[in-house]
Amino acid sequence: MGALASVALLLPLLSAAPPAGADVPEAGFLQGQFARAAERQGVPVSVLLAVSYLQSRWDTHGGAPSVTGGYGPMHLTDAVTALARTAPHHSEGEEDARGDSSRPVRTGGDAPVPAPAELPERLRTLERASALSGIPAEELRTVPAANIEGGAALLAAAQREAGLPASADPADWYGAVARYSGADDSATAATYADDVFDVIRTGETRTTDSGQVVTLPAAPAVAPATGQVADLGLRRPAAGPVECPASVACEWVPAPYEEFGDGDYGNHDKANRPASQSIDYIVIHDTEADWNTTLKLVQDPTYVSWQYSLRSSDGHIAQHVPLKDVAWHAGNWFVNAKSVGLEHEGFLTSPDSWYTEAMYRTSARLVRYLAGRYDIPLDRQHILGHDNVPGTVTSTIKNMHTDPGPYWDWAHYFRLLGRPITPSAGPHAGVVTVRPDYSSHQPVYTGCVTAGQACVPHGSGAVRLHTAPSADAPLVKDVGLRPGGQDSTTGVNDTGARASTGQSFAVAERRGDWTAVWYLGQKAWFSNPVKEPTAVNARGLVLTPREGLAEVPVYGRAYPEASAYPAGVPVQSVSPLPYKLLAGQRYVVGGRTPGEYYFAPVFDPSGHTVVRGQEDYYQIQFGHRVAFVKAADVRVSRA
Repeated sequence: MGALASVALLLPLLSAAPPAGADVPEAGFLQGQFARAAERQGVPVSVLLAVSYLQSRWDTHGGAPSVTGGYGPMHLTDAVTALARTAPHHSEGEEDARGDSSRPVRTGGDAPVPAPAELPERLRTLERASALSGIPAEELRTVPAANIEGGAALLAAAQREAGLPASADPADWYGAVARYSGADDSATAATYADDVFDVIRTGETRTTDSGQVVTLPAAPAVAPATGQVADLGLRRPAAGPVECPASVACEWVPAPYEEFGDGDYGNHDKANRPASQSIDYIVIHDTEADWNTTLKLVQDPTYVSWQYSLRSSDGHIAQHVPLKDVAWHAGNWFVNAKSVGLEHEGFLTSPDSWYTEAMYRTSARLVRYLAGRYDIPLDRQHILGHDNVPGTVTSTIKNMHTDPGPYWDWAHYFRLLGRPITPSAGPHAGVVTVRPDYSSHQPVYTGCVTAGQACVPHGSGAVRLHTAPSADAPLVKDVGLRPGGQDSTTGVNDTGARASTGQSFAVAERRGDWTAVWYLGQKAWFSNPVKEPTAVNARGLVLTPREGLAEVPVYGRAYPEASAYPAGVPVQSVSPLPYKLLAGQRYVVGGRTPGEYYFAPVFDPSGHTVVRGQEDYYQIQFGHRVAFVKAADVRVSRA
């Protein structure tokens, strides 16, 4: 179809779009835009809807780009917008990603930012959609109807280029859908197409961020022509010892284990997990860098490491470090030694940053696989954000990282994990689990672009904690972040008075629409109206100081007692954090663990030792981050 003809046909559709500032249109408006675009481009409407769902869940995001510069319901990419954010998150601040004083501090380094001309085609689909449809790029970015039309044009072009007719049968569009993913390898393209057709078979209904109800009826009998992927000319993923479920596309991009002089080495440690130590945690990060930069960094022996990277545009996974080995990613050596790190392509402080459904889905499959392999509970005590990992000692607290931040949709993620966050107790329960409605819950954050300046309103899974049951009351203090006693702030990176979706806390008091929980040694209030709750009632084990103790020290790592260390292994101090767990306060128990320390100060793994003590610890949800207390100091009961 010629450019002029495309524009002429589109004019009635664009004129139906509401003007800027108009009231939200009636439900079904967006649905009609999909139907009209599908008809005009000769694409089955179910295919167009399912592709859009996998990219954006039909949200428009107010015209703001995704973490990879994708716009609108069809996620048309113009990634030049993402290049302004140049600092990978392991390069920010002074967090030692390894988190162990037996080795030199490892804070990461800088990486080159790719020029626009170096961007792959998958990050420049908007310009091609403009050429195909004749619609100006600015309209593709900002007008939902135009964006949908551009996406439909890309699908139609992929079908033509494959030499296939514009069939009305969705099953004939498998290859075009795979091409739309932008993946350059056959496995990722096929995984993406499989997910799209899974949506077609199961159907979806959702209210979007613009208040539109969009429905894709289930079509369980659709059997796509999966063999079409073989004709796309895509590369095969790099072979290697990948440890991934069969339901995702995964390739081996190894991180180097190299010695480079004066006893220094990088960028991870050899180990023998789980025979040597159990793997108890999965840590969710975002990269604060584009995909190519992320891969360059993890292949640098002088940098830090993580086990997996996940690409935003299509959910592609690269594995870098074998699961038996210890990567340097969480800033806490105890957690590193007992965890797997997943880096997701994204930017924490991008005000309207959003992660594709494709990446959420492949990430959830990977986490389910890891959890099943290592018997890791699928809960927020074991599936941690980097922002939930505690500082090792007092001096490291202020440097701990804050990703993936308040814009990561934990509620949706746990639905994909098959563990939706639902009530498990009645209205007078002694425990609550945070769960605001992500889309409608939009607390004000500041500092996304300029310090003190409000971020663009955006859905969030985090609630604010106050010193009294009032929105005007000061936020609770975090003496670890601010030893001078200053109040916490609304900064997007300030975790001092924040509770995140899925985290469970012991109830201290209820008063009207407000609930108080025990948090960082104090009573902390958050708004929890009956009609619009931000938490659900839950069951759980809680602990409190044992009888006779007025307070209990809190730790950032569960290290063994001094007598457990063999000769030649320096004793690691069991240094408490500057918080106190006071008598009468209760905290939710996340599990019991023996004191352990992985001694790995040298390149040769034959000199590595796991020190295991007799003293046990309990992990607790103490603030926004988890913490540890000695089992001998506390009494555990059911809430």
